[in-house]
Amino acid sequence: MKTVLDASAARVFYDGLLTEPRLDHPEGLAIHRDGSIWCGGERGQIYRIEADGSSMEQVASTGGFSQGMAFDGQDNLYVCDLKHGAVMRLDARSGDLGEFANGADGHRIKISNYPAFDAGGRLYVADSHAFKEPGPGIFRFEPDGSGELWYGEPVNFANGLALSPDGRHLYVAETFGNAVFRIPIEDDGSAGRREEVASFPGGVLPDGLAFDTAGSLYVGCYEPSQVLRILPGGEVETFIGDEEAHLFCHPTNLAFRGNILFTANLGRWHITAVGTESEGLPLHGGYGRER
Repeated sequence: MKTVLDASAARVFYDGLLTEPRLDHPEGLAIHRDGSIWCGGERGQIYRIEADGSSMEQVASTGGFSQGMAFDGQDNLYVCDLKHGAVMRLDARSGDLGEFANGADGHRIKISNYPAFDAGGRLYVADSHAFKEPGPGIFRFEPDGSGELWYGEPVNFANGLALSPDGRHLYVAETFGNAVFRIPIEDDGSAGRREEVASFPGGVLPDGLAFDTAGSLYVGCYEPSQVLRILPGGEVETFIGDEEAHLFCHPTNLAFRGNILFTANLGRWHITAVGTESEGLPLHGGYGRER
């Protein structure tokens, strides 16, 4: 498979190995409109990293395990929490953190994994169901918290979600199905039939998803430690990777800020950015220090 970028194109954006607070194995990642990077920790921490990567603070904690996260149009942060089996909401104005939703239609969320908003403010949530035990599926919630089991067909560990640029499809990373598929959003808002997008060898475990402005879809892979890219025509290529699993170490969720791609690294204690100094990317040194 073609590899687009050498690992030298990426840098450690923020290294939280020895900082206070420490960055505790981040999985979820979201970018605020002020440019700050928000991510989570394995004990429910919610962190905010300054836009220039100069410092980090812990804003709140769910007390559980923070997974995927996303901002709504009012800067409220929605966090999928593994321990609570729910979506938590951090109020941007008051700073209050509470449960937003834990299920719908008589179905309780089992593994709350990843949230994604559409242009109308509706929140899609991936329920991974169980480890290597396919099950439903995708929930959808209105801004008031009411919702439905939007896609009830079995998925082999639904993970990252991304709305297509035109808003007509929801893309889904199916981790243990070793695939990415999409679900058409019908005119009445209902879910259409699954459409295959890409399949990968059995050792490739797709996790997070993000579109760039050209319509290519980027796939963070929990294993091996790499980012794949699916071109609009369907061709799959390795965008960037790390055979030693240091710079990229089980990259999960990923997001763009302009033309810089940021990834969380569930296997370590830092956030990685793919870019160059000419793009204004601060370059940080080895673990526990800056240069």
